[in-house]
Formats: sequence, structure tokens, C-alpha cells
Amino acid sequence: VQLQASGGGLVQAGGSLRLSCVVSGRILASWVMGWFRQAPGKEREFVASIYANAGKTSDSVNGRFTISKDSRKNTVYLQMNSLKPEDTAVYYCAADVARTGRFAYWGQGTQVTVSS
Repeated sequence: VQLQASGGGLVQAGGSLRLSCVVSGRILASWVMGWFRQAPGKEREFVASIYANAGKTSDSVNGRFTISKDSRKNTVYLQMNSLKPEDTAVYYCAADVARTGRFAYWGQGTQVTVSS
């Protein structure tokens, strides 16, 4: 399983970005797909996940970020609105293919920088 994340960039506070994660092969319905982020000097943190068509987000992004999936395109999206400087991080997509709670497959990360 290979994951390719893209869509990061530099945006002003209050702006929006949409991240994409293309998965090699098919995204099976049994997989949990997730987005995580890591800011400089901080630990990696959970941002959002989706299983079937049910998504969830962390408290820090709830109401601003939305995760979605297009199985026909083997792609998972993270729509990020009302961005804040504290959202600045490298964002990673990941796949939990066995629904164990462990994301075994990771993409390479895409940088999101939010200026104030």
C-alpha cells in the first residue's frame, strides 16, 4: 500500500486548503483512513479519520476540517477551512488496513504553513 499526499502550501490565517491522499490500488471499505500532523518540536497528533463514510475529527479542528473519501478515485481528502497559525505542520495521511487502531501505512507528508 502506497500513499501520496499533496495539496499543502502557504495560506493566510482564515484561508482554506484541501489536502489529497491518493492510495495505490483500491481503498477497501474495511480500511480506516486517517490524517495526522506534526508541528516542529511537537509530537505527531491525530487530525481526522474516516471509516466507510463516517468521519471524525479531533477537538482542535472540529468544525473547521472535514475528511472525505472518493473510493472511485482511491483518494481521501482533508478540507481545511478557517485555518489558524497553530495549524502549521506537516500533514500525513495513513491507512489502518486491519482496523486494529494501528496505522501501518503512511504517506510522505505535505507541508501546511498558515501565516498570521
